[in-house]
Formats: sequence, C-alpha cells, structure tokens
Amino acid sequence: MPDTLHFLVMSSDSWDPGAMGDQSGRTVLVTGANSGIGFEVTKAFGAHGAHVIMACRDLDRARSAREEIRNTVEEPTLSIEKLDLADLNSVRAFAETVQADYSELHVLCNNAGVMAIPRSETVDGFEMQFGVNHLGHFVLTGLLLDKLEETPGQSRVVTQSSGLHERGEIDFDDLQGEQSYDRFDAYAQSKLANVLFAYELDRRLQAADAEITSVACHPGYAATNLQRRGPEQSGSRVRLWLMKVANVVFAQSAAKGALPMVRAATDSEVTGGDYVGPGGLLNMRGAPEIQRSSDRSYDETLARELWDVSVTLTGISYDLPDPRAESGSGSETDE
Repeated sequence: MPDTLHFLVMSSDSWDPGAMGDQSGRTVLVTGANSGIGFEVTKAFGAHGAHVIMACRDLDRARSAREEIRNTVEEPTLSIEKLDLADLNSVRAFAETVQADYSELHVLCNNAGVMAIPRSETVDGFEMQFGVNHLGHFVLTGLLLDKLEETPGQSRVVTQSSGLHERGEIDFDDLQGEQSYDRFDAYAQSKLANVLFAYELDRRLQAADAEITSVACHPGYAATNLQRRGPEQSGSRVRLWLMKVANVVFAQSAAKGALPMVRAATDSEVTGGDYVGPGGLLNMRGAPEIQRSSDRSYDETLARELWDVSVTLTGISYDLPDPRAESGSGSETDE
C-alpha cells in the first residue's frame, strides 16, 4: 500500500493530454465511450489524431456523444459499434466485427462499468457488477488478443479499476452474490478483479513474448453518471441527492478523471503491470502518476484462481502460457 505521507501531498507530476503526442495512424477501442470517463478518453484520442472505435450499448447515445465531440474537436475519426458487456453473445458479435472490419488495434481501453447497483444479473446469469466490470472485459480482451498481436508495434490493454478495489475481496464461495449481497462490496470485488486480471494478463503476455502490454488505472473521484445509477435504480432520492452534492464538493471533472487512462494508454514510461492514478490528496484527484495498488492485487495465487474461474464461467480461454506452470518440458496454456 502507498504510505500515508504520499496520500497527503499533491503530486508534482504535471502530465496532461498534451504529452500524448500525435496519435495519427493508431486505432483505439474504448468501451463505454458515450459518457463520463470513456467520453473524455475518446475525445482526447480523437483530438490527437487516433481513430477511435466507440464501443457502446446504446447507439443513440453514442451518436449524440460523437456529434458532441465533432463540435469541439477538429475532424476526429470516430466509428460506433454496438457492445453490451452484460451479454456475452453481444461481446462475441462485437469482437467478430472488429476482427473483420478493422485492420489494426493499437490500444484496448476496458473502461465501461456499473457501480453499486441493486443486485441484478446479466443475460448469462452473472451478478451484474462482476459480469460487466470483469467478465465482459475478460471475454472481450481474449477475443481481441489476436488483433492486438497482429498490429505492428507494442499494443496495450488498459483496464479501468477504482480506488475502492482496496476494500475488495474475491469471494469464490459466493462470487455472484447469491447468498449475501452488498452493492459496494460487489463493486469493490469487481474492481479488485480488474486489477488482478490486468496484472495476470501482463504476466502471461510476457511469458509468451507477446508484443502487448497490460496495465491498470483508476480515475480517482471523478464526477460522472456512474455514481448516480445505484441510487436511481434503488429509488433512493436521499442517496441520489447526497451523491450529487459529493460530486460537486469533492470530485474532479470527468476530463481530469480520464487522464490516468490516457496516460496509461500512451506514455512510454508506463510499462506492463503498472497502475496509474491521480497523485493528489488521497489519490482522488490530481495529475496521473504511476502508483502501487493494494497488496491483495499482487497476490499471484489469487490472480491465477480468478483467471481459471473466469475461463470456466465464460468458456473463453487465452492461448497464453501460465508462467507458474513452467517445467523442464515447457509451459502450459489455458484449457
């Protein structure tokens, strides 16, 4: 865990989107690109010349978001594709479209998510937060791995987590919250899963000598629609009002909250297995810096068990060696 003193001082790092450099000729895929952090990440890449694939569940909102970006950014190259992470058939269909219609994929931004909502299930029967935030992106990344590998140069997978991953635990005995459910515990579990996945993916990519790196990031406390959905779905006007007040008083803007993902996706100083987040007070706001995530997130045994369970639940395996399975006769891949 980062030390307390680090939490209490503002970062001197002044990294901003201007440090991205020219992104012309690069293709970037952003899930949840029509609002919040995803919208701002899309806007930043569009302003720097990248072709951004806006992967969104609601196509009407995606079109509105694209038009808004076009009104503020000079000639961005943006395409829209339908993706519902709560439906693995949708994920498969989306991945097939990307494989067929796009020649390259330089950066995959696993950004979309849901936060602290009443218990519900995905189309495939997974608890919604774990299913969307982790399993949907686990499947998406696995299905696009070949496209990332075929793209010349070093590709990146950037997975969005949250500072709340620090309170997260992976409850393998009740992974879907069927026996006991707390909306924030379920969210924290899914966000810990995001970091465990990002690190485990990078270990396996390194073992395969793949030209892909995997990193994690978090936006700090950013004012987006993400915080509103839980109170709205539970019908709590008081919680919704408190959330709106907290966003005004404590949160940084969505544009600033997007900077850790932008830096994680573009900065040459960020390497595989890194974790990028705001460097200001309590790591909730400020310029993005490379940080340390929770101690639990570096537990390789836990990460491997989560990986194996994710393969079993989704039926998606990765053609990557497990570095811990190496022996004198070579290494094993997922089955």
